[in-house]
Amino acid sequence: MDIPDNLKYTNDHEWIKVEGNTGTIGITDYAQGELGDIVFVDIQNGLEEIQKGNSFGTIEAVKTVSDLLAPISGKVLEINKELESNAEIVNKDPYGAGWIIKIEINDLVELDSLLDAVAYGSLIGA
Repeated sequence: MDIPDNLKYTNDHEWIKVEGNTGTIGITDYAQGELGDIVFVDIQNGLEEIQKGNSFGTIEAVKTVSDLLAPISGKVLEINKELESNAEIVNKDPYGAGWIIKIEINDLVELDSLLDAVAYGSLIGA
């Protein structure tokens, strides 16, 4: 199971990659494996801001639907449009082409409450 060291993680299995004040968000390799075959990623229409801990959409697999929860707060910069027609990218490349949303981070201090790779690995028993 892949747990990159350069990302921060939530207890709910989202990840964020921080570059300056931009954050790229997706779900972890563990999460996509638990969900199984992902068939649809639904981001709220007209989404302009996300708030830490709140749902900003859902991810649907063959057997279940799960909320996507914001790891931190920020202004939405971009949504991965490729997922509209090719949601299974999340299964194939959860930390690369399978990213879900990019934000402008409101407060970098919020990152302090997230898990590093070691802590996330402990959480999932890796």
